[in-house]
Amino acid sequence: MSDESPLAWTDDGQPRSRLYGDVYFSAEDGLAETRAVFLQGCGLPEAWAGRDRFTVGELGFGTGLNILALLDLWRAAGPPGAHLHIFSVEAHPITAHEAARALSRWPELADLAGLLTARWPGRARGFHRIDLPEVGATIDLAVMDVEAALAEWPGPADAWFLDGFSPALNPAMWREEILALVAARSAPGARVATFTVAGAVRRGLAAAGFAVDKRPGFGRKRERLEARLPGELQAAGRPRVAVVGAGIAGAAAARALRALGCDPVVLDAEGPGAGASGNPAALVTPRLDAGLGPLARLFAQAFARATRLYETLPSAVLARSVLQIAGGDRDVERFARIAASDIFEPGALEPIDTVTASARLGEPAPGPALDMIPALVVEPASILAAWTGPVRRAQVAQLRPGPGGWVLLDAAGGTILEAEAVILTIGPAIGGLLDGLPIAPVRGQASWTDAATTPQAAAWGGYAVPTRQGLLFGATHDRGETGTDLRPGDHDRNLAALAAALPRLAVRVGEAELNGRASVRATTPDHLPLAGPAPDLDGVYVLGGLGSRGFCLAPLLAEHVAAQALGAPSPLPAPLAELVAPDRFRRRAARRDRSLVTETGKGE
Repeated sequence: MSDESPLAWTDDGQPRSRLYGDVYFSAEDGLAETRAVFLQGCGLPEAWAGRDRFTVGELGFGTGLNILALLDLWRAAGPPGAHLHIFSVEAHPITAHEAARALSRWPELADLAGLLTARWPGRARGFHRIDLPEVGATIDLAVMDVEAALAEWPGPADAWFLDGFSPALNPAMWREEILALVAARSAPGARVATFTVAGAVRRGLAAAGFAVDKRPGFGRKRERLEARLPGELQAAGRPRVAVVGAGIAGAAAARALRALGCDPVVLDAEGPGAGASGNPAALVTPRLDAGLGPLARLFAQAFARATRLYETLPSAVLARSVLQIAGGDRDVERFARIAASDIFEPGALEPIDTVTASARLGEPAPGPALDMIPALVVEPASILAAWTGPVRRAQVAQLRPGPGGWVLLDAAGGTILEAEAVILTIGPAIGGLLDGLPIAPVRGQASWTDAATTPQAAAWGGYAVPTRQGLLFGATHDRGETGTDLRPGDHDRNLAALAAALPRLAVRVGEAELNGRASVRATTPDHLPLAGPAPDLDGVYVLGGLGSRGFCLAPLLAEHVAAQALGAPSPLPAPLAELVAPDRFRRRAARRDRSLVTETGKGE
């Protein structure tokens, strides 16, 4: 992505696109035009009357003016307690400073403009989520080409603002294929509004199934378009949701559900952080994949979302920046490729040489490193306390279908509660409740001491990070083991791993008394998490298999699962959702079986 701004300012202070030579909004009165063309054109606020949730899609985020006008109307006339979800697309994002300057001409929107620009999305290619709890709204912005964005967004929208630059100047935005995707991402009865009456747009909307009408235009534009799909918008309900588990996955699920207006019931046999989320510190770092495909995108988006959310809890942040130490020349090349990619924010990852790494670590580094500048070390207990909410102590031993969804039973067969939807976040114990999910235990023991610390968090296969009082390092990784007893031999293994990377620190630590903790994480055969509907169990969802990157993955994947449970749009693009879908192993096995049958048939 170019560093040059896509925006230029005219002599009279109007924002104008460098790329398309068109204005971002009407010079007469952009806000009045938005209200007339888009809000009135989509029948708002009447269209959302009585709805618990309403979703608006937009092509052309620009300065955010349309969204501000929508938010202003929502806070004034939205249904009480309802949630507004906005999906918008912008291939060429401007900066928060530029947006603030453009929006400053409407002081009546200054408070909303301040909220939006303070949480302005980044420039990395992919989906960005903006939380606006003050007005009961969420924005998902796709920074990418419009066709890719629409293909990857799950939808559906109840209304659309089509506000790309003029069809004459930006015809790619208005192609028939794009309008067909808009229709495919629309709910029955969805409405579309746009400023243009270009023939190609009218024909494209009609071909996509919309009934299209011309309406009087705004200002010097004689006409505008309104369009509507057949059918009626359906009201969304508010199911009762149970979250089973109170580690980082359960806490993130509870937070995500509350953000969408749902008040979940959280259950855990032992209380928050009793499992793998109970260490005194946790790393928030992405898995680094130089292939830069869907896997890399998943971790990049999860990393960006996690760090943004944790930064709203400053008391939980113990340290910023983590050095990933290279294991050889191949890692150095890999780091350079990843740092130069557009799936992370510009400047977020910076390769550094051995001398610089040594200065940061306070002792000779074993090699160059990748400085993951936004990476964090966080205190799990603080995050769980902020996100989990009340926890009901109960051991869920069985799920049984009931008249209203699912009955959660204890070991004696007694009813704990009934819920319309259940989200399971109990790590490897998920396998005990659901047959057929390949989720396996991995025992890990971490070591810590209050007698030493480090000036710089680092990872290299092992890790060494500051805690609130000292240093945490480790951890062992023993597949198939479930014991949580503390083992002196595992302290020795952790010390040996530390000495291989940071020998001076290891000497200081070796002279101190060590504390530690063993816990059991969950992993899957492809080392990717499970996030989504449980196979063949309508209303049951899984969030597990996070391995050692739970604090990176859980916030985004919890939002994905919460959206699915509530029937809301997910922040996770479709190809990334496919990577973590719990039924993927079954589908892969079915494809292998079909392939085997085909090959066998060829040989006969």
